[in-house]
Amino acid sequence: MPTYEYECPDCGHTFELFQSMTAKVKRTCPECKSRKLKRLIGTGGAVLFKGGGFYETDYRSAGYKKDAKAAEAKPKKSTEAKSSPSTSAKKSPGSSKTSKSD
Repeated sequence: MPTYEYECPDCGHTFELFQSMTAKVKRTCPECKSRKLKRLIGTGGAVLFKGGGFYETDYRSAGYKKDAKAAEAKPKKSTEAKSSPSTSAKKSPGSSKTSKSD
């Protein structure tokens, strides 16, 4: 049920009223008893997400979760290649030094 804001143009009294959407609009001011009460247009309610976080994976289907568990259960294959001696590693000791000319 929404909360509506009302204002009386005669006395300036404003208040909020929690009422059903199908309820009749209130016309009588509770302060001055004037019959000119107006319902104001409010900003409306907004959806507020509070907490540590909301993630796409929080709402996955049961089939997706089942497939993810099956993927975790499979052993991972090693993709590391055996290291072989590189030809670039067999440099002469003096080749790494740079000479400066003045």
